[in-house]
Amino acid sequence: MERAFLNRTEAGRLLAEKLEKYANRNEVVVLGLPRGGVPVAYEVAKHLNAPLDVFIVRKLGVPGFEELAAGAIASGGVRVLNEDVVRAIPYATEAIEAVTAKETAELQRREQIYREGRPAPALRDRIVISVDDGLATGATMRAAVKALRQQGAAKIVVAVPVGPPDTCEELAQEADEAICLSTPPFFQAVGQYYEDFSQTSDDDVRELLTRAALAGEARD
Repeated sequence: MERAFLNRTEAGRLLAEKLEKYANRNEVVVLGLPRGGVPVAYEVAKHLNAPLDVFIVRKLGVPGFEELAAGAIASGGVRVLNEDVVRAIPYATEAIEAVTAKETAELQRREQIYREGRPAPALRDRIVISVDDGLATGATMRAAVKALRQQGAAKIVVAVPVGPPDTCEELAQEADEAICLSTPPFFQAVGQYYEDFSQTSDDDVRELLTRAALAGEARD
């Protein structure tokens, strides 16, 4: 097995080194996928001298067919549907509207507790670096990329410490650039590549975003 990262902080610092060309550029914004992606994204944003925010993606699992993702919703009121799955579901419209309402409420709850009243950043015409602590199937990050496209991002860069080779290749096709530091061939789970993969809490996310916002105010 390839060397594990010590923790998400170290992974973020190593990832930032590969993103050096985006340092000190006004149009760059770094988005962490909560919760585990935020500590990684914090280090990236700090190194690049770029603003940090969260981009929340919630899977739309179909009632009674939970393992099937009918799509996803993301920050900014974006919904991405998997039409093949939708066509296969009885009473799809009602089921998807119900699950969308439920997940939208959860998404909004998280945005409120994470941002503490700070507005979401405008993403149109920005270079967006979308960061997570690793990829497995890549479904969440794929939904994030689609949602960022809908919000008019000028360039989307996916940046993760670790992921399976095929998933990283697929995301390189869908995003404008994908950086996976480690692509082990016999990938099983993201957590196996970290020595410390303890859970990131809502409080951790909130604290890192507040710290980043204060650093941004000091820069301005």
